[in-house]
Amino acid sequence: MAVIVTMLFITNCTNDTPPKSSSTDTSSNSTSIYKQVSPMFNADSAYYFIKKQVEFGPRVTASSESIKCSKWIVNQFKKYGADVIVQEGSVTNWDKRKINIINIIAQTNTKATKRILITAHWDSRPYADNDPIESNKNKPVLAADDGGSGIGVMLELARVIQENKLDIGVDFICFDAEDLGKPEYEDSYCLGTQYWGKNQLPVNYKASYAINLDMVGGKGAKFVWEKNSIDQGEATLRKVWEKAALLGYSDIFQYLQLGQITDDHVYVHKYTQIPAIDLIHFNQQTGFPIWWHTVNDDMTNIDNNTLKTVGQTLLEVIYSEK
Repeated sequence: MAVIVTMLFITNCTNDTPPKSSSTDTSSNSTSIYKQVSPMFNADSAYYFIKKQVEFGPRVTASSESIKCSKWIVNQFKKYGADVIVQEGSVTNWDKRKINIINIIAQTNTKATKRILITAHWDSRPYADNDPIESNKNKPVLAADDGGSGIGVMLELARVIQENKLDIGVDFICFDAEDLGKPEYEDSYCLGTQYWGKNQLPVNYKASYAINLDMVGGKGAKFVWEKNSIDQGEATLRKVWEKAALLGYSDIFQYLQLGQITDDHVYVHKYTQIPAIDLIHFNQQTGFPIWWHTVNDDMTNIDNNTLKTVGQTLLEVIYSEK
């Protein structure tokens, strides 16, 4: 996750309260009034997909590890029945270097008119500039959570969708070169998203809404409302948070407001006008997780409870669509 926080504040969201519901426990003692409509999300499977990415090493854009991992991601989506487009291109980094990128677009149920877009970045940050140890600051980040977790969740969603009939289409985009940026250089983050926005595949792509996943697998994760998401897709925020509440996840999907973050969702909206929101780990007390942009962003920080919460919420949103 390479984002720019331009103003950071926490307030209660005006007039926002979670829907009243108990959890979706299906045991005989459950008194739930909400019946889950989605198939089960397997957190162990998502964890496995993250681990497989990490085993390639840091997937810094245009590195040999990145190229190998891209082929693995493509093969996984194809294995789960998706139609895959590999978009290769070239972008200009903040230091004026030209860098080759690979965006991966995977589509399910391509004949469906109604479509939902889910995105995440799959590259690793090349410098651990938030690491407390000076000698680590120029080392690449392993990116288990900050990149790997979003892809792991998307692959598990694709697997579940293949096995459980869905009338709508769900598209997944794995963006490259999200985490190369430097805060002092405008538009230096999310280069893969910006490239896709200017060179859309499929051409003139449209979806009902888009959900970006960024750091969605870490221990102690909390998700709150972010200003760009509110401005670009408040109805989608409400949809996602309401489903999370109905599933009993209000402790993680919190009705709080975060400041303004520039992430992939901003550029998706900029170039397509699709309502786009960001699901990103932010804790009211500690901010971004302590492993953010450090060499410690590894599998020890990945938590199946977080993966389950995010994945099941997304499935409930998707399978509630008509």
